Amino acid sequence: MADDLDKSDEKAVSRRDFLGAAAATGALAAVGSAPATAAATEPTQPGTLQIYKAVKWGMIGAGESVRDKFALCRELGYDGMELVSPGAPPAAEIRAASEATGMPVHGLVNMKHWEVRMSSPDPAVRDEAHEIMLQAIRDAAAFGGSSVLLVPGRVAGADETHDDVWQRSIVEIRRVLPLAAKLGVRVLIENVWNGFCETAEQFRDYLDEIDSPWVGAYFDIGNAWKFAPSQNWIRTLGSRIVKLDVKGWGAASGFGKIGDGDIQWAEVRAALAEIGFTGWATAEVAGGGEARLADISARMDRVLDLHK
Repeated sequence: MADDLDKSDEKAVSRRDFLGAAAATGALAAVGSAPATAAATEPTQPGTLQIYKAVKWGMIGAGESVRDKFALCRELGYDGMELVSPGAPPAAEIRAASEATGMPVHGLVNMKHWEVRMSSPDPAVRDEAHEIMLQAIRDAAAFGGSSVLLVPGRVAGADETHDDVWQRSIVEIRRVLPLAAKLGVRVLIENVWNGFCETAEQFRDYLDEIDSPWVGAYFDIGNAWKFAPSQNWIRTLGSRIVKLDVKGWGAASGFGKIGDGDIQWAEVRAALAEIGFTGWATAEVAGGGEARLADISARMDRVLDLHK
């Protein structure tokens, strides 16, 4: 999440099968035709993995217009973008830039989930979180995206315990799933330092209790390393992982540049290959101008073994 920047089985098979079908037909049909150039975008050609490389909107510190920003990231080797809700430019402007540059928007981040939490002890706050998430789902569909990244709550004391976050957030997530299914937008839960599901087994069981093909994991490789090797999380979560966030992390250095720190990237790649992962990997580090964005792109190529 933005808060992290540089502080920086049968059921599983059914989810994987659903995802493949949705990516091919349902999601795009539900929101209308995707821009022709975006639909034709090919993934970064990897050494061992089929991965689309993306950058988050708030990281782009160059380009005067939306189209300029899209075009620059395209030139630097990114395959797509991840936007935000609220706070993004108008959908018509986003779609025009996407069509003109061949840079699809693969999804967006719910920017209010930390402060307006689905796990709040206050029912009025949970209702507000519900409305914010519904709008994020609508925005994702309007941008041509397929997902909303969500932090479902935060363990924050006696009235917001781990069990409270678990139970309340599941209720609230289920409330938004009818719209998510209608618009073809998946709700993807990110593992963050919020005191919740700090083991891969807990995270797996949480997703399985929700038990919906419209809910999956947005796995943050850097966030996981504090608790256990990221490759172990990947093997436990398996095909529940739909998308990836990419950053560096080290016990001595904290969050940092991709490739710096303690993460064992060769093992991460091996684990991703074992679970048959294919999809979007989005950088989540401090951004900047053209040189900084070029360095991030090159670092992603290196740690994920990508090449054009």
